[in-house]
Amino acid sequence: MGQKTSPIGFRTGITLGWQSTWFAPKANYGDFLVEDWKIRKYIDARFNRQPPYAAVAKTEICRTRNEVKVTLSTARPGMVIGPRGAEVDKLREELEDLVDRKINVNVIEIKEPALDAVLTAENIATQLQKRGSYRRAMKMACENAMNAGAKGVKVICGGRLGGAEIARSETQKLGSIPLQTLDANVDYGVATSRTTYGAIGVKVWIYKGKFGEEIVPISRPRRPRQGGGGFNKGGKGGGGGRGGKAPIPAAGKPSVAPPAAPAAPAAPEAPTAPEAPASDAGTEKS
Repeated sequence: MGQKTSPIGFRTGITLGWQSTWFAPKANYGDFLVEDWKIRKYIDARFNRQPPYAAVAKTEICRTRNEVKVTLSTARPGMVIGPRGAEVDKLREELEDLVDRKINVNVIEIKEPALDAVLTAENIATQLQKRGSYRRAMKMACENAMNAGAKGVKVICGGRLGGAEIARSETQKLGSIPLQTLDANVDYGVATSRTTYGAIGVKVWIYKGKFGEEIVPISRPRRPRQGGGGFNKGGKGGGGGRGGKAPIPAAGKPSVAPPAAPAAPAAPEAPTAPEAPASDAGTEKS
């Protein structure tokens, strides 16, 4: 039997920090815990469940004696901040009314959303709600994470996949996922896709390497656009145009055209003879 646990909770306090940082006596611990739950639920409902979707992946809460510091990690910070910080001020006022405490809101940008497990799971769940192919969505998510520099990705979708009568689970995996290594930086995210034929659960594991090793994004050069010739009659185009094929150079011979021969020098012009004067000797007799 597999002893499965959450990779985030397994590493919290050892290699990962706590998402709620505060200390409270026994009398106030329950109240603070309920306030944290209300803050996270309100932020998720406002930014992730209704447009404009701001893609907030994580909410960190730190309490001091006088105020509550809320840090939002999002892939679209402009949607959270708003023009001239208007949305942040509005959010701070709403959170203060919700928990009746002084709130301070900070926004952190996620540089590479493809390496965040929560955002990847939400993206797959959104595609499933739009009746997209679950195999294609899972495969694209794995490829995007690997192209961004991840060392391993695993995605599991469970439920009535494709509207089938019997629920099942499908798994897509690329690379390696060392779940039992505490030194491994494994991100984990869960999302639920509520479709018309039932709920589909999505789980995502992303292995980013050892802690302390920064991932260098992989930038791949774009391929040059081939062709550009016109489309001639008979389906033969020049230079890889529509319906035509580019000429293939022979083996062992360079494809560069030979240099043109130098032009021959022009011949000097011959001198013209002077015209003879007109005389009456050649006239016909009448």
